[in-house]
Amino acid sequence: MSAPAVVTDPRERRLLAWEVVAVFAVSLGMSGVRALVRFVGLVTAPEALNAQTSTVLGSYAPDRPWLDLALQLVSVASGLAPVLLVAFLLARGGESLRTLGVDGRRPGRDLLGGLGLAAVIGGCGLVLYLASRAAGFNTNVAASALPDVWWAVPVQVLAAAQNGLLEEVLVAGYLLHRLAQLGVRPLPALLASALLRGSYHLYQGLGGFVGNVAMGLVFGWVYRRWGRAMPLVVAHTAIDVVAFVGYALLVGRVAWLPG
Repeated sequence: MSAPAVVTDPRERRLLAWEVVAVFAVSLGMSGVRALVRFVGLVTAPEALNAQTSTVLGSYAPDRPWLDLALQLVSVASGLAPVLLVAFLLARGGESLRTLGVDGRRPGRDLLGGLGLAAVIGGCGLVLYLASRAAGFNTNVAASALPDVWWAVPVQVLAAAQNGLLEEVLVAGYLLHRLAQLGVRPLPALLASALLRGSYHLYQGLGGFVGNVAMGLVFGWVYRRWGRAMPLVVAHTAIDVVAFVGYALLVGRVAWLPG
């Protein structure tokens, strides 16, 4: 992947830097701050870390399924709003999401590459989660706690797709693209992207943080090598679909998955 041209005009550089701050202040950067506060709450609670539960996809109104469904769909839509913001900001500068490799130009290669990446990262992530929880460094992560209703699986798939688009467009594509335009060297930019990804998973415990930093390093490297965020969107979506749907199907039925 060829690096974007470095912006040299001082005013444009300041605007780009503030743009990055603003984008993450209303999206995943603030999620990282919130997760840090929740992590402090976890480690200062009287219960051990692995005796506490963190829910990723939960119910908003368990006793009112239609209201719950409406709120789930609103949550998915609001989660995609920062992607729309990034698309607008790129367009103002004469670019687009296609600049980040978020398009349908290579569906077959993106699908195969993404699924292969998901198999490797997903498998390693599950092993790390179980090991870190057993060691007391992580909470019990309830991937999905939706009620047993007809729309549970469709919502799980939609939530997975929203996570994939939001995180990979912003944290892999947009952030690394903007940092390159600001002249940040590849390694510090990659570390910043990976640490940001880990930060908003701190609510799960240290295992969630470390695992997602490692995932961020791999995904950032792949983005730079392939020049496309779309395979990462596919991979992230596949990982979350398996986590959400698989957890709901297996919890309480297999001994190695804590309920």
